[in-house]
Amino acid sequence: MPNNRWRNWIGVIPFFLFIIAFVLLPSTNLFIGAFQDSKGNFTWENISVLANPYVLKSFSISLQVSVITSLAGGILGFFVAYAITIGKAPQWMRNIIMTFSGLAANFGGVPLAFAFIATLGHTGFITTFLKTICFPGTGGVQTCPFDIYETGFNLYSLTGLTLTYIYFEFPLMVLTITPALEGLKREWREASDNLGGSTIHYWVFVALPILMPSILGAMILLFASAFGAFATAQALTGGSIYLVTILIGQQIRGDVLNNPNEGYALALGMVIVMAVCIAGYSILQRRTARWLKS
Repeated sequence: MPNNRWRNWIGVIPFFLFIIAFVLLPSTNLFIGAFQDSKGNFTWENISVLANPYVLKSFSISLQVSVITSLAGGILGFFVAYAITIGKAPQWMRNIIMTFSGLAANFGGVPLAFAFIATLGHTGFITTFLKTICFPGTGGVQTCPFDIYETGFNLYSLTGLTLTYIYFEFPLMVLTITPALEGLKREWREASDNLGGSTIHYWVFVALPILMPSILGAMILLFASAFGAFATAQALTGGSIYLVTILIGQQIRGDVLNNPNEGYALALGMVIVMAVCIAGYSILQRRTARWLKS
């Protein structure tokens, strides 16, 4: 019997080795490096970089992008998930959306940046196509050709980066919130109808309170996904928008002050933010599980 128990654990050994090699050891090295100088001596000087106005601005920009994309992606993803579950969309449409969501949620980095450049860049497909269309302007005068960049849009700005992030944020929301929507019991809606409640009453007083932990948890997951993104922003903007992830990369590579330990300190601050997100997500998921099991 003991031998069988050990054999059952053999399958998870690679998983634990992966966690140790790529999570625990790098995290430990990061934590230790944040409190060391270039000679390996203990110091608090690296942590003081977190109070630098330049660093605070990078955190502020990252938080701004993460909040906007998590809200926009969360709201859009919720309504898409609603349409294919409670909205009774055709099965073929549900299959297409769920397949697309599974692919788009994992489509990021340099390929995603290239896809948007090829689509909405200065010579992108949609940009070029719109230049062949005339739009009515003020006073009945047509605007020909129509250049989206002349309207103030810029793919390589904070607006373009936010739009790019939303592309993989809302499919992730669809995948995350769909099980919660499917978990809403028909008996709850019937009970609301029997008590004279309208559709608005049902959603305001029954469905949304039950779904709120799932919605907030999913949005926290979107926030963490955007906050930790690096390759997409770097490839799209070339580092012109100073997100904290880009600043960390420059510090560790030595592009700025050639002080990798300050990069470790910045990463430690980022880890703290991510840890808060994970803790909040776990708490909300437990509350959701209790509701759906009741």
